[in-house]
Amino acid sequence: MPHLFNRDYSPDDLARYTSTLDQIAGVHPVEYTDGHARGMRAAEVWTGSGLRFTVLLDRGLDIGPADFNGIPLAWLHPALGTPAQFEPAGLGFLRTFGGGLVTTCGLTHFGQPEQDGPESLGLHGRISHMPAHQVRIAAEWQGDDYLLTVEGHVRQSVLFGENLLLHRRITTRLGATSLLIADSVRNEGHRPAPHMLLYHCNFGFPIVSPSSRLEVDDLSVRPRDAAAAAGLAGHTRFESPTPGYEEQVFFHTPRPDSDGFVTASIVNPDLGLAAYVRYRAAELPAFSQWKMMAAGEYVCALEPCTVHETPRSVLRREGRLQYLDPGQEIHYLLELGVIA
Repeated sequence: MPHLFNRDYSPDDLARYTSTLDQIAGVHPVEYTDGHARGMRAAEVWTGSGLRFTVLLDRGLDIGPADFNGIPLAWLHPALGTPAQFEPAGLGFLRTFGGGLVTTCGLTHFGQPEQDGPESLGLHGRISHMPAHQVRIAAEWQGDDYLLTVEGHVRQSVLFGENLLLHRRITTRLGATSLLIADSVRNEGHRPAPHMLLYHCNFGFPIVSPSSRLEVDDLSVRPRDAAAAAGLAGHTRFESPTPGYEEQVFFHTPRPDSDGFVTASIVNPDLGLAAYVRYRAAELPAFSQWKMMAAGEYVCALEPCTVHETPRSVLRREGRLQYLDPGQEIHYLLELGVIA
């Protein structure tokens, strides 16, 4: 039963108080009409309890802007563009990476650009620039829960190469302060396909501020490089925006709870608010933290992933590169939300 405005309401109660539940919560398809994102399909979702977010239908069903009671949760960058503007080579990903609450990196590669045999791999792969098809948007009662759903398929395929299908289902409900992403990736081709996946969950100001802290139950943490090594002692805290700041990336090994899930939170005591990512660790055994405290580029990304960032060519050479056999399917579960 939905809990709203400090009390519980039955479906019959809400039917008497409203002509349409869109007055309180809903999900609506929209289309961007200006700038780099012109023509891009999206869906606006609001739960009636302060949580709002935008699902980018033409950007892999990723999640763009998000806020809670008017407080922004996601870090945004004005580079957000359509799939047609995507530059897959080298660092071209950054030309259209608009941040947002969730950017999916993969499906066959994520991390820095590299050459893996005959294949040139750009930053963070292609899937976040693939438009969804067979999209379904729904707001419907299921028992005493009013569910808000956006789901669809996103395909990454190339002739003589991979043919991978991502099915994503994003759900929340009336009265909720969180959302659930349930993904499946299936190899619909006839040859084994490499598979790498990272969820780039981008939190920004004011959730991230000098008064905030990262909380995660870690077994160990190690820096990616010298810049991160210099900031390892303070990786759970956030400096003021600093001109010339060099990004820092930390590789965490979290301790799953008794249910097999890991929770990582950014807690802001000044706001009395925490934003969190909770995910099933069996399929996502690695966790990275991207900390960028530059002036104008102030963000901390929490990144559940299949492997800590390593060149795919190295993973292949060491026998650690994951493959999906023809017909094989793997499932992922990720929750994002707030605790007030």
